[in-house]
This record gives sequence, structure tokens and C-alpha cells, in this order.
Amino acid sequence: MLKAHPRGLYLLFATEMWERFSYYGNRALLTLFMLSALSFDKHFTAALYGQYTGLVFLTPLIGGYIADRFWGNRRSIMVGGILMAAGQFSLFAAGSVYQQLNLAIPLFYLGLGLIILGNGLFKPNISTMVGQLYSAQDQRKDAAYTIFYMGINLGSFMAPLICGTLGDTGNPADFRWGFFAAGTGMLLSLLIFGLLQNRYLRDPEGHAIGMAPAQRSQTQTANHQEPLTRADYDRMLVIGVISFFVIFFWAAFEQAGVSLTFFANESLDREIMGWTVPTSWFQSLNPVFVLLFAPLLAQLWVKLAKHDREPASPTKMAYGLLLLAAGFLVIAQAVDQVGPGVKISLFWLVAMYWLHSMGELCLSPIGLSLVNKLAPAKFASLLMGVWFLSTAAANWFAGVLAGFYPEAGKAAPSFLGWQIHSLNDFFMLFVIMSFTAGALLLLTTGQLQKRMHGVN
Repeated sequence: MLKAHPRGLYLLFATEMWERFSYYGNRALLTLFMLSALSFDKHFTAALYGQYTGLVFLTPLIGGYIADRFWGNRRSIMVGGILMAAGQFSLFAAGSVYQQLNLAIPLFYLGLGLIILGNGLFKPNISTMVGQLYSAQDQRKDAAYTIFYMGINLGSFMAPLICGTLGDTGNPADFRWGFFAAGTGMLLSLLIFGLLQNRYLRDPEGHAIGMAPAQRSQTQTANHQEPLTRADYDRMLVIGVISFFVIFFWAAFEQAGVSLTFFANESLDREIMGWTVPTSWFQSLNPVFVLLFAPLLAQLWVKLAKHDREPASPTKMAYGLLLLAAGFLVIAQAVDQVGPGVKISLFWLVAMYWLHSMGELCLSPIGLSLVNKLAPAKFASLLMGVWFLSTAAANWFAGVLAGFYPEAGKAAPSFLGWQIHSLNDFFMLFVIMSFTAGALLLLTTGQLQKRMHGVN
């Protein structure tokens, strides 16, 4: 029988939960704030959204290097959290003076910049510390990352409901209160981590984890000084290949914050018994599905493993891409043959988000655990940054793709010769992209498995 998880896991769970509340509360309002309060057009909004979210996941590469070489995980997390809190309150200030665009827009860009820098220091380091709580051979590590991932999704579930209720009211003056709530969530994250880190963040031998290089124990220092082997290089190659395929998953998945927000706002019948569901609330569907189905999927993997039928990690991730394609196929069929001005039932979007969430469960926590298992100790945070680098590229690509969202009265855009005349055309673009990436990943699974286990 497996032992109980260390208490440090639940500290990291709570810290990440409130940080993700902060980030996703911001994301739920961001495009709506740009359109309604700052009067940006859709094309510019989509491009800026992609650039911002891309940079949010690019800076972890730098933050991971800083932690590995100089500061350690703990200090990086604290500094990053302070910067992110400052960024959220800068957005609150921008929302408070939104009618004075010459002041609001610089404050808006300042807020985004601070969040980008802060996330770079925070994100890779807290993910890395989960693995440091366990020995290399501990079988609880996959389950630990699933629990940690549920913390991420609990925060991202609460965020659109709370921040959306406060900020997405139809009155541009109220956006600031959503950003204020997001900033408060970040302060809670910092408070929890700062007060409890020394007590609970320790490895199985009782040594403090996440320390700067000069403060590490002799055993931890020895692990960081071991030379790389051929097997290490093979495993790092696997991380690189998996990270490449992940780009196509997140480029489609992250339409939730941009083109799917446009779609929910304009083309969805959001009326329920005379009440209009706020557009921002639909971003809570994904995390609530993750919270509901993560335990069930974890049990499925355990049962399959008992009969030696559990899919390899790359295979699970390929399934994630195929489920993503299925979700976009559902929404593409829902809007096919729908006339101009006709709104579709919100249940089509709910079905799409359910399929996307099941795909995410097959890909994201599996990928986090895989990177932690395969990365050499000396490059643990840096390679976690590489994992997030793929998400950075994906978010930038997501913004580019969202720019092809069709608008009435404008010429049909073209993507690599694909003429996008309708919403059906637009969503089919993601079906084809996700399905192709998933099929190719399935074909490479055998080779990846060999390199993961040191077989050439």
C-alpha cells in the first residue's frame, strides 16, 4: 500500500492554486477588457493576447536557469510572485482610469510586463519542487503531479466565476474589480508559501529543498554535479520531441481565451430562464471537468497497468491531441449551415470543453511528470522551462490563428491557402491540425519509448 503524500505537496497545491486563480482570473477578463474598455479591435486583441501569453510561458526558460544556477526555487518563487501581484494591481489601476487611454494603456502594458517576468520565475520552479519531495524511485510521483494539477484547476475554476462576476458586468468600469480580485489571489499564494515553506518543503531525507546552490546538502550537490550520460541525452531528446507536439495542442486549446471567447460572446445563446450567463464563466468549464474526471482517469490508468495494458506516456499524449480534434469537430458541426445572426445552444460549447478537458488530462499532467522523470537533476528547472517554452510558442501561435476568426463584412482570411469563409471553416482548421499532430505522435511512440528507457 502506498504511503501518504508528504505535506509539502499540499503546500505547493495551495500555493499554485491561488497563483493560477490570479492568472486565470486575469485571462478570463483580458480580451473583453481590451475590446470593451480600451477599444482595441479583434485582430489587434488576438495578436496581443497571443504575444502576451506566449511571453508568459517563454520567460520560465530564463527563470529555470536563474533558479538552477543562482537563486534556487524558493527565492525565485517569492520574487516571481511579488512581480505578478504588482502586475495585477497595475491592471486594476488601468481599469480604474480606462476612460483616460493615454494613462490606462501604459498601465495596462506595465501590468502585462510584470506578470510576464513574474511568471517566468514562479512557474517552472514550483512545478520542479513537486518532484523534489520524492525519491527518484518513488511510485507516488505520477499521482503527486495529478494532485498538484488538480490544484491548478481548482484555482482556474474559481477564477472566472469570481473575477468574472466582479468584472464582466457589461460596465467597463467594473473590470478593475476583477483584476483586484486576481491580485488578491496572488497575495494569498505568496502568504501561504512564505509562512510554511521552511516547515514542509523537505526531501525524503529531511533536507530542505528548493535552496540556492550554496545552501544545498552534500547529497543534493552531488546529484547536481553528476556528468551527463548517453541515456541523459536521449531522455532530453524525448523531452524536446514531446514539447514540439505539445505546441499544436496548446495552440488549439488556448483558443478558449480568445476566439472561443469571441464566439461565446457573439454566437452563443447564453440565456437560461431569462438570465444571461456571463461570457467569462465559460472558461470555468474546463477546470471543473478536470476536477471531476481526473480521479476517474487516474483510476483507469491504474487498472490498465495491473493488466499490463497501460498506454505509454507519449501514447496518452497523442490521445490528448485526438480528443482535442474531436472537440473542435463537435463545434464545427454545430455551426455548419447556421445562418447569419442565428445563435447556437450553449450545450454544444459545453460538449466541446468536455472533450478538450479529457484531452488535457491525457496530455498536461502526464507531460509534467514525464519531464520531471527524464530531466537530469542539474537541469531540472531549466528543462521544465523548455517544457513551458513549447507552451510559449503555442500561445503565440494561438494568437496568430485567432486572427483568422471570420467577421461579417470583412474579406475572408486565408491560412496557408485555406479560405476561411465561415465559423465552420475556422474550427475545421483546428480539427485538421490537432488530428494530424496526434497521428504523427502515435507513429513515433515506439522510438520515443526506446530512448526513454535507454534502448537504441
